[in-house]
Amino acid sequence: MGGGVSKAVEYNALIPELSVSNFKGSLAFYKALGFKLEYEREGFAFLSLGRAQLMIGQRNGVWETGKLEKPLGRGINFQIEVRDIRPLLAVLKKMGHTLYQAPRDNWYRVGRKELGNREFLVQDPDGYLLRFAQDLGER
Repeated sequence: MGGGVSKAVEYNALIPELSVSNFKGSLAFYKALGFKLEYEREGFAFLSLGRAQLMIGQRNGVWETGKLEKPLGRGINFQIEVRDIRPLLAVLKKMGHTLYQAPRDNWYRVGRKELGNREFLVQDPDGYLLRFAQDLGER
């Protein structure tokens, strides 16, 4: 990765880059949720939360393949694994940010077992759907 990349960061093979309409507002939102700012340049930031990584960049028309209307990212949600969803819920409540889906336990069949997540969904300021998931183990 170019552009002043920190050598201390191990980069995932797939890192989504979200085009945002208000870079400073989006950066503040993600930082409030506990995302670490790995590096920043004008209108761009590389963020991480645990092993999750994402980039946000101010919309500039360069990589827009069609008309962008809110909510952005329709048809996709980003699952972000966290140790405990409760601190995130507290921050969102304090911010007065409405959840897209309240917390609930979901079990997903994988072969002969089920893997559990306690999860909730929230939209970022541009409408990207974030699904924060806490591991519940297997059954």
